[in-house]
This record gives sequence, C-alpha cells and structure tokens, in this order.
Amino acid sequence: MAEPATQAEDRLVDGTHVLPIRVYYEDTDASGVVYHANYLKFIERGRTDLLRRLGLTHRALADSDGVYFTLSRCELDYLAPGRLDDRLEVGGGTLETRQVVRRDGIDLFRGKLRLACVDGEGRPRRLPAAVRSALADLPRQDIPAQQSPSTFAEANR
Repeated sequence: MAEPATQAEDRLVDGTHVLPIRVYYEDTDASGVVYHANYLKFIERGRTDLLRRLGLTHRALADSDGVYFTLSRCELDYLAPGRLDDRLEVGGGTLETRQVVRRDGIDLFRGKLRLACVDGEGRPRRLPAAVRSALADLPRQDIPAQQSPSTFAEANR
C-alpha cells in the first residue's frame, strides 16, 4: 500500500505550488466519491503549505503583523469525482487564487477564490510585506487554468 503524501512532497513547478493529497475514507461519501466540501479543505491545505514553503506561517503573520486571511469570494466547479484511495494534486495560490485538484493530469475540481487580510477584529489590512516579497519571487506564467494546476494573480501589488 502506498504511503500518504507528506508535506515534504510538496513542490514548486514553474511558479505553481503542487501538494499531493491521498483521498481517505473520511473524505468520501457513501459511494466512495470525495464529499464536495472536502475540496475546500484540500485547497486550504495547499495555500497553507505554499506559505510554509515560502518561510511564512499563519501564526507568525498573526503575531508579527496582526493579520489573518479570510475568504471573501468563492467560485467552484466540480468537474469529475475524486474517489477513495486516489492520489490527488492540489495547485497552489495566493490572495486571488485559482486552484485545481487533479488526478493523473485530469482536472477534477476548480476553485477561484479571493482571500482578504483582516486584523483580529475583522477589519481589512494590507498584505504584509513579507508575503508580498515572498510571492514576488515566484516566477509567473500566463497559462490557462485548464492547462496548469494554478495561475497566480496576486492582489495588493
């Protein structure tokens, strides 16, 4: 039996963050298909691990800059079912993000999300300089979402 993906298996490919994820029984409905809400969990893990890869964490941003990320818009397309024991790949994102969940190169799910930075009281905050700097170092590419795990379009640039 294959081992589950570990954080060490995430990678950057042409400026796109890719996080392998194994589909477990707890991720599926009674028919063995990934439960729709779990895709949101998968892509959240992808964004969080992208920050980690860039040397940042949600906790450190909260402690040093007093900012948190909150979802302000979400547009989702369910294209094909992910199934029990599948090995999926989650394409990463930034603040304005397009993320894709794939199995063997086939898109199963697409999400277009807008995340906002807020302080502990929920008031809007500017994206911290450390995040802007780390994201600026990622190479950019203009490839349609259906051909690439994600495209980056950072807000607050």
